[in-house]
Amino acid sequence: MLFWHSQPEPCWSSPGDAFPLPASGALRDPPVLPCLKQEEPKGVPTWQPPFRYILCAPTSPAMRHHEETLTYLNQGQPYEIRMMGTGTARGDPAEGRRVVKSLVRVVFHDRRLQYSEQQQLEGWRWSRPGDRILDIDIPLSVGILEPQIHPTLLNTVEFLWDPSQRTSVFVQVHCISTEFTLRKNGGEKGVPFRIQIDTFGVGGKGDPPEHLHSASCLVKVFKPKGADRKQRTEREKVEKQPAAEREKFQPPYESTVLAECPPWSDVLGAPHSPPGLPSLHPFKLLSPESASPMSPACAAEGPAESPGEALSPCASPPETQQWLLRRRFSSCARVFANFTGADLLKLSRRDLIQICGAPDGIRLCHALAGRCPRPRLTLYVTREPGGAESAEGAGSGLYQELHLQQLTVPELTARLAQLLGLPPGQILRLSRQGPAGIHVLVSDAMIRNLQDETRFVVAIGKAPGPEGFQLLLR
Repeated sequence: MLFWHSQPEPCWSSPGDAFPLPASGALRDPPVLPCLKQEEPKGVPTWQPPFRYILCAPTSPAMRHHEETLTYLNQGQPYEIRMMGTGTARGDPAEGRRVVKSLVRVVFHDRRLQYSEQQQLEGWRWSRPGDRILDIDIPLSVGILEPQIHPTLLNTVEFLWDPSQRTSVFVQVHCISTEFTLRKNGGEKGVPFRIQIDTFGVGGKGDPPEHLHSASCLVKVFKPKGADRKQRTEREKVEKQPAAEREKFQPPYESTVLAECPPWSDVLGAPHSPPGLPSLHPFKLLSPESASPMSPACAAEGPAESPGEALSPCASPPETQQWLLRRRFSSCARVFANFTGADLLKLSRRDLIQICGAPDGIRLCHALAGRCPRPRLTLYVTREPGGAESAEGAGSGLYQELHLQQLTVPELTARLAQLLGLPPGQILRLSRQGPAGIHVLVSDAMIRNLQDETRFVVAIGKAPGPEGFQLLLR
């Protein structure tokens, strides 16, 4: 299997060997690139990052010297990222293998979109069900171990690798830059993304991981073959410029070196990192499951709460989350993380179905309305005045509503005992007055054939033999 696709060797003695400047008769200063170090004076020790990541995709020829390099990618096309260690990682042993963990993610470059990144990604998820923003092409990749693709973190992948071995991961970006623009009238500019790699040391069991290095590069994603057309168009546009104007642009390079950057932070609302990485200061890595399971306190409160209790409009976001989790809406709880009770109650049935899917959306709509299951049979019952067990203030002639779901004799007996204030175990016989005043023993078949909203007057009498009661429905 061919993995390297006639790309240059993974290690170079200097950046100039990896990216030679174009031949030109005019002398000019070397470009100031954010991804390349400038030459240090002789005698001063040069600092090297512990890791180097190279994206095998050409940079844009239309970037000026003071601007960061920009790389155009095609949607869904596998791109190789070569990963190598420089031997300067902290605590790197001279002998033996040292495996590290890297997280590769696609994030927004614009600060405005970073603040709403979670909402933007959730919106993309519902508009593209089943799709991911970032994927690994595992068959093409070399040297990666235990790749993990979490189903809820659409823009993040995780894997282990050995810096002393040849490592190459092929990634695919499935979202295009124009999917996150405010106005979609055609011809708009797409928003830029960043491909960022955060590398951590793999500590022992219970030990917090050590952050080793982070690097990123600026990219824009186009529909298939759109990046090639954009590259060609910009190259032709620059070539038509006068020679003095062309000197203001950076020369394009065949590959993109990821520049060092701070580790990705959750402060701006960025998606959480996959499980297995505890919190690190000044940023935190949270498991997506941390928001879904119920805490012990919530689990204890769940059974005590009435199942038909509706959500209060005054509920805060944490109380709304607890209400959702107690009713088995953990799959939707992450979407409504910042919703109050009033926000959730404003959503229509159609909105809930679009956000949560048909089954959970309908169930959530009924739960928000506080609807109980419709009874299969409704009866109206009153106690016969002057009965053996009638009490003062029983309300002669006032009917009470009685609902049945199972349509069985034990269920009807229990409901009558509850309404009449009798011990359920002491109702020994239940009968109904039939033609010519006969008493017919009530059976399950009789209850199933009763008409809905039938009215009964219940006569209470003493049962023969042991202490108990018999009920007659008239």
